[in-house]
Amino acid sequence: MAKDYYSVLGVEKTASADEIKKAYRKLALKYHPDRNPGDSKAEARFKEITEAYAVLSDPEKRKQYDQFGAAGFEQRFTQEDIYRNFDVGDMFREFGFDTDDIFSRLFGGGFRGQSPFGRQSGFRVARGQDYILTIAIPFRTAIHGGQQRIEFRRDNRLEQLQVRIPPGVESGQKLRISGKGGASPGGGPAGDLLLDVRVEEDSRFRRDGKNLLVTITIPYSTACLGGKAEVPTLEGSKTVKIPPGISSGGQIRLKNFGVPSPGGKPKGDLYAVVEVEVPAKLTANQRELLEKLREEGL
Repeated sequence: MAKDYYSVLGVEKTASADEIKKAYRKLALKYHPDRNPGDSKAEARFKEITEAYAVLSDPEKRKQYDQFGAAGFEQRFTQEDIYRNFDVGDMFREFGFDTDDIFSRLFGGGFRGQSPFGRQSGFRVARGQDYILTIAIPFRTAIHGGQQRIEFRRDNRLEQLQVRIPPGVESGQKLRISGKGGASPGGGPAGDLLLDVRVEEDSRFRRDGKNLLVTITIPYSTACLGGKAEVPTLEGSKTVKIPPGISSGGQIRLKNFGVPSPGGKPKGDLYAVVEVEVPAKLTANQRELLEKLREEGL
């Protein structure tokens, strides 16, 4: 289940960096394992608040969390991503806590290098290596979701998988498939397979976050007088009203015809971008009418 890091630390979403640090400091000192020896609930709480602080104390990670929500962030960031470049060692050492092996003891062997307590962890990696595989996903599958077969090499063997593509996935997002990474040399759990998504372009639609854009062409007379036009959507064509006086680049909004959002949130919108058609050739009658319009100042 996706975690609400703001609730974990007991702060508002608008909290400043100092307020977040203060909240974590208070909770971390309360639940620190050295103050609660043998208390598994305190240990679990300490892990939870440390993960929340690792995300919210980093401006870029916090921005991603706020943008994509808890579920979307969880799909994009591994635990190793969350703790990368994170250091709270000084915060605890000033209170006399020994932080040498806490990370190893609490978070297990799935991390390498620098611990969040400011020292080299030095412990063995118990689980297997995570694999990363870049996959191309058709534009409409990325919008609606679906199934896609992938093929990859795992421990020198070729494997095939049918994977579920969640609705609204976008380029740069990582989908995690547990246990499909490398085998553990020490007999521990296998690593995970991370699918690095690349969404293919569509010949008609463009994506802007949760919204879709599509270009429609209308006659010059419709641009002046208004009227109706057909707008393609991912669910079929839809007739829309064109207001009088619209110019090239103007947009018509179709609410909830965009990209699905995770967690049951409303879909994005579709924007029909208007392109006014100027004919390259005119009939004699058209030219005569336009000449009269020019005489009228149009």
